[in-house]
Amino acid sequence: MNSAQIEIQLIASLVAIACAIPGTFLVLRKMAMISDAISHSILPGIVIGFFITQDLNSPLLIILAALTGVITVVLVEYIQKTGLVKEDTAIGLVFPALFSIGVILIAKNANDIHLDVDAVLVGELALAPFDRLIVNGVDIGPKSLWIIGTILLITITLLIAFFKELKVSTFDKGLAASLGFSPVIIHYGLMTVSSVTTVGAFDAVGAILVVALMIAPAATAYLLTTNLKKMLALAVIFGVVSAISGYWLAHYLDASIAGSITTMLGLLFLIVYLFAPSKGVIAVMYREKQQRTEVSLLTFLLHLKNHNEIEERHVNHLQEHINWQRVRAKTVLELALKNNMIIVDNNIVSLTEKGDAFTSKAIDYIITNEDAQIEDMKDDFFLFRG
Repeated sequence: MNSAQIEIQLIASLVAIACAIPGTFLVLRKMAMISDAISHSILPGIVIGFFITQDLNSPLLIILAALTGVITVVLVEYIQKTGLVKEDTAIGLVFPALFSIGVILIAKNANDIHLDVDAVLVGELALAPFDRLIVNGVDIGPKSLWIIGTILLITITLLIAFFKELKVSTFDKGLAASLGFSPVIIHYGLMTVSSVTTVGAFDAVGAILVVALMIAPAATAYLLTTNLKKMLALAVIFGVVSAISGYWLAHYLDASIAGSITTMLGLLFLIVYLFAPSKGVIAVMYREKQQRTEVSLLTFLLHLKNHNEIEERHVNHLQEHINWQRVRAKTVLELALKNNMIIVDNNIVSLTEKGDAFTSKAIDYIITNEDAQIEDMKDDFFLFRG
């Protein structure tokens, strides 16, 4: 592994970390698409900054681009607050307009310079090691590495300094205001950091990968935990793992690095989406199956409670009366026996003392709908614990 490969992976990893931090808060605030809007709408800020400085490396480009990102958020929120359109519609109105202005400015006034729309959107990590930062004649590494490293350092500093404010304002704006700090200032501070991070990563990875690195790791982490600190840590880990594995996938396939990293992000999200312990598709399906079985068992017990006639409590008649399939009826009968809710004597089913008491509680809960009663029932009703 040569130095260029190491530098590419290091730049990709730093971009992943820098994007994961603001991205986590964007996901929690249900503002994921704002990152896409910012990543495109800051183009006119970059172009105007170049027109003023005539220098693609000027810090003014980052400042103006970040300002354009904040303007994007302000416009989206203003249109949304009118009540005439929803947030996604407002985003769809604002960012194409601003992005189009940037494209027109490039087409009309910047055709003879290295400011290309495709490069901004797609980015190319493979070229990042060749754009070196020279200080007093000394090569100190890729320029992208220093830019994104500086942004990451600032982001981490701000996260540590304002973690409590970010946490409270994300989950409870009213509480944040009552505690004496403005949710609005925190909100626009987060948008500014998101804008600056997007601009800093533009030259190395492009807007598409920036959006993917901001949202996918955070969304994946959200499926695994509700703890903010753990979510931040997992988002960072997922971002770095996807960046490095994506690079080697691109190396093996001789494909786009940005496209390969995005593919790895998607695969990682898909795996967690399917197999997450509590929020994964399989876990949710299993839980729903349990709940259906619980309802069936309760229906079965209520039937026994309401019928003393022997013919109504015969095993075969229960299946016919409740209109269940044979497999389902057998499953419910076995679960009731397993939980000591019933006894079967000569194919006649009767409630046990435990089953009768539980069913009486269930009837009281259905009539009164008091939450306190259901909590007591949970202690008695463990279908899958035997």
